[in-house]
Amino acid sequence: MSEATHTNTSGSTAPDATHQVVIAGGGPVGLWLACELRLHGVDVTVLETRAEPDPHSRALTVHPRSLELFAARGLVAPFLAEGLRVPSGHFAALTTRMDFSRLDTPYPFTLALPQARTEELIAAHAEAVGVRLLREHRVTGLTRHEDAVTVDVDTPAGPRRLRAAYLVGCDGSRSTVRTAAGIGFPGTAATRWAWMADVVLDTPPAAHSVSNEHGTVMVFPLPDGLHRVVGNDARSVQERPEALTVEELRARVRRISGTDFGMRDPRWISTFGNATRQAEQYRHGRVLLAGDAAHTHFPAGGPGLNVGLQDAGNLGWKLAQTLAGTAPDGLLDSYHAERHPVGAELLRSTRAQTGLMTTYTSENLAMRELLGELIAGVPEFSDALALRSAGLAVGYPPADPSGAHPLTGTRAPDLAVHGGGTLLPLLRRGRYVLLDLATDPGAASPLAPLAHDVTPGLDVHTAPPAGRRPAGHRPAWSGVTAALVRPDGHLAWLSTDADPRDAARDAVAATLARR
Repeated sequence: MSEATHTNTSGSTAPDATHQVVIAGGGPVGLWLACELRLHGVDVTVLETRAEPDPHSRALTVHPRSLELFAARGLVAPFLAEGLRVPSGHFAALTTRMDFSRLDTPYPFTLALPQARTEELIAAHAEAVGVRLLREHRVTGLTRHEDAVTVDVDTPAGPRRLRAAYLVGCDGSRSTVRTAAGIGFPGTAATRWAWMADVVLDTPPAAHSVSNEHGTVMVFPLPDGLHRVVGNDARSVQERPEALTVEELRARVRRISGTDFGMRDPRWISTFGNATRQAEQYRHGRVLLAGDAAHTHFPAGGPGLNVGLQDAGNLGWKLAQTLAGTAPDGLLDSYHAERHPVGAELLRSTRAQTGLMTTYTSENLAMRELLGELIAGVPEFSDALALRSAGLAVGYPPADPSGAHPLTGTRAPDLAVHGGGTLLPLLRRGRYVLLDLATDPGAASPLAPLAHDVTPGLDVHTAPPAGRRPAGHRPAWSGVTAALVRPDGHLAWLSTDADPRDAARDAVAATLARR
């Protein structure tokens, strides 16, 4: 790669520190990626513009797949202890909600927890595992080299330059890293506008979601006796709003809902639009993007934070293996190949929901009524929407599908293993897990020798057949005798051979390196 310089404003010439990875952005996504890298011993520095964490929370929802990611690293307990479990989710603010209780996950619910607290919990974990977080450090530019990236940074002590093997932009929808790297961000500008507010309600509803010819209002409980009120007004949904006062907000909520619920004492009032964009590349040489730096959209159902965390979960182990020199060919490129389609589907879903949530013709209101009836009356329809909303439907098709099991690339459910445990805790070390589903409990697995002398590490466990009732109730797993699970919990390979040893040996050899 020829050297390319973008937006170098530091005024200095030589970098004053060298790192394996520099992450721009110390929000939940950047911090979670840093934790994933530290799991593999990577030297990582996070640069955050803010002097203190933002006390306000746009996102309120942690989805089931994100909870699985936390569980796979032994971090789910504090989230469950503090969050409010909601066994349902909304699609396009329909009053009929999707039932999450039937989902095949240990966490069949959304967790209501303000993003600020989510960030605090991840930050505490990051500190515990040795992540270096530098606040009031703003990335201003970068220079790409064949073997590194030089990062220009404004700091309280003046300009600095850091050198890193890789730079990851987790710095939001206005990403400096993305712009400086010359990565396009095509999409559409905002045409619809909505508002949210954290307020005291004297007469809060037990549950409230209304959509009619006047607009849409949703009310959610928050810690400390507050409520989040979210909505849009049919009269002004296409007008970019000025700063709203609490009196204006009361009037809008009253017009739509028939009451303002005794709204007072706003802690925060904000507006947002439906600008929808996606980065053309998630990887450009030694520069990568994750979270809002890679995709931005209308926050329908609260997917943005969750998809960003899952970006980080996909990237962390791949980048660590690449730095260690143990990655198979194309592993780091597979980050874009796998996650860009997920981002595109996210944008498609939020665009569809935006249309349903912000258009108030009689035809659109009839469509909302019909979809609500389908969710209530057709469990398969509700389940399909719920799987997507929960993040559990994501799959990564194999590069060569010929001969691959249909489950290859999908998320592994929290399968039972012999000894009374389940899969997710077995992923805590960030290693591959090879499941032997053909060996009786208590017997040594004939696949165990495959774990010798491979890197980044392989753990072999025996498990009962996952497709057999009552142990599995998973017909797609019928006949599976072995499965190789990636560090991010997705399935790298499966076999239905009666004796899977030879096939497992080939799969391990293609996936892991010899020491």
